[in-house]
Amino acid sequence: MSGESPLRELLRDLPGPDEEARAAVAARASQVLRPAGALARLDEVAAWLAAWQRTERPAVSSPHAVVFAADHGVAVAGVSAYPSAVTAAMLDALEKGAATATAMARALGVTLEVLDVGVGRPTADLRDTPAMDERRFDEAVAAGVTSVDRAADAGADLLVFGEMGIGNTTAAAAVAACLFGGPIEGWVGRGTGLDDDGVARKAAAVEACVERLLSAGVTDPLEVLRHAGGAELAAMAGACIQARRRSVPVVLDGYVVTAAVAPLAARVPGALDHVVAGHRSAERGHGMLLERLGLDPLLTLDLRLGEGSGALLAVPLVRLAAVSVVEVATFQEWGLA
Repeated sequence: MSGESPLRELLRDLPGPDEEARAAVAARASQVLRPAGALARLDEVAAWLAAWQRTERPAVSSPHAVVFAADHGVAVAGVSAYPSAVTAAMLDALEKGAATATAMARALGVTLEVLDVGVGRPTADLRDTPAMDERRFDEAVAAGVTSVDRAADAGADLLVFGEMGIGNTTAAAAVAACLFGGPIEGWVGRGTGLDDDGVARKAAAVEACVERLLSAGVTDPLEVLRHAGGAELAAMAGACIQARRRSVPVVLDGYVVTAAVAPLAARVPGALDHVVAGHRSAERGHGMLLERLGLDPLLTLDLRLGEGSGALLAVPLVRLAAVSVVEVATFQEWGLA
C-alpha cells in the first residue's frame, strides 16, 4: 500500500466500457421494428447499459439502491428548515420501510440498503474548519466501497445512490462552488423549504467555506470534498468509483449525490462515464452542476426530496430502454428487410 488515500488509489487505472457491446446494441437499436430514431434517447441508454454491464443483452433484473445518511455540523448555522434531529428520525423511517424511498423501492422491486455513515456524529462546521479529517474521510469512502461490493456480490446489475442528512444541500453547494466557482447565489437553493432569510444564511455559510478554501490554497477536488462535503458525500464518492471498478452502472439522484461524485470527474476526466443522471431536481444548483458534468437527466419533475427517490423513478426507464432493444425483433428477423 502506498501512502495515498483510498479514494485516490481507486481513481487510478479506471476500467473503460465494453465498446463492442455498446456498438452491438446501438446497431440492433437502429434495426428494430420502429422508425429510425423513434426512441433515440432510450436507445442511447440501452447502449450505455450494455457498455458497462459488458454484454450485448443488457437488462435490469436486480437493481440495488443505497441511501447514505449522515449529520452535518454546518446545520447549526440555520441552513435548513428542519433541525438535525430529523436525520435520525428519517433514518429510522428508512430502516423500518416507512419512508418514501422504501415504498418506491418495494413497488419497483429494487433492493434498498440504508447506510448510516454519521447520524448523530455530525461533521465539523465547514464554515471554519474541514468537515472531515483524513481518517474520517477515508472511513466514509471505505464504507461506500463496501456497500457496492455487497451489492455487486449479490448480483446487482444497476445501482441507485440516494442520501439523507439535514444540511447536506449546503455541503453540496459548497462543494460545487469550490470546484466550479461563480456567484454563490447560483449554487444555493431553498433545500427543504427555506425562507429568504434561511437562504441568505445558507449562502453566507457557503461563502465562508469558499473563502476558507481559497485562503488555504485548497484546489485538489478530493480535498475540496473532504473540506466542504460530508460523510455521506464521501461515502457516495467511494461507492461511485467502486461501481466503476465492479462494472455496475449507476443512476444518480439529485443535487447532493451529484455534488458528491463531481470531484471524481474534476480529478479524472471521464470518471463518471458509467453513470446517468436520474433526474434534475428543483435545486437550481443541480441543473448547473449537471451541465458542468455533461450529464443529461432522464427526468425533470422539479423534485426535491432526496432519499434516492428521483433516481428510483428513473429505474423503469433504464429497464425499458434495454427491453426495447433486446426484446424487440429487427426488420430482418421479422422478414421485412
